Amino acid sequence: MGSSDLSSDYQTVRSKVPAGVTLVAVSKTKPVEMIQQLYRLGHRDFGENYVQELCEKAKWCRDQGLDQIRWHMIGHLQSNKVKALVEYVSVVHTVDRLEIAQALAKRWKEAGRSGKLPVFLEVNIDGENSKAGILPEKVGDLGLAVRGLSDLQLRGLMVIPAPGSKDAFQKTVLLNQGLPGGPLPEISMGMSDDFEAAIRAGSTCVRVGSAIFGKRI
Repeated sequence: MGSSDLSSDYQTVRSKVPAGVTLVAVSKTKPVEMIQQLYRLGHRDFGENYVQELCEKAKWCRDQGLDQIRWHMIGHLQSNKVKALVEYVSVVHTVDRLEIAQALAKRWKEAGRSGKLPVFLEVNIDGENSKAGILPEKVGDLGLAVRGLSDLQLRGLMVIPAPGSKDAFQKTVLLNQGLPGGPLPEISMGMSDDFEAAIRAGSTCVRVGSAIFGKRI
């Protein structure tokens, strides 16, 4: 993809995301030069699936003076990768068990990062055996436990619906509304193929990769 294509595709997606909804540009497997180009267009929120890739790109960007990027961890997270991640990450979308939340809180404090780390609970909204995430019926208990961790800020729920799922967005909104302790302020749902529908359903954060960067080869 040429630089003009990237700019055009980004502006097309950007125009469909209303104010108040965060657009996370999913840059996994894409070169840092593409991140740099979007940064020059004013974009600041980028998502990565793998800790090592996020850290390497974040360090490169920091060295280049791209110091206002907010890095979103949107892939499955293992406890042994948390220490490296907290130096660079701004938001974690994939907390699916208390062990991960506790590790994030501990390492965030040890790293001396200011404020609280915003996190989302990853929900396996359609109950797929092959997919990460906590089952909907267990979200309430996990949410209460994470709310009790002083170094984390529980921001919302994150879902990746099953292919062809017709009501995952609505189920997520209803799940959030019924949480003990009250609904969370954000819902992270919607990707390249369905982000407009997700926004209409109530998403406050969409994670868009191929519609901006082109298909991964």
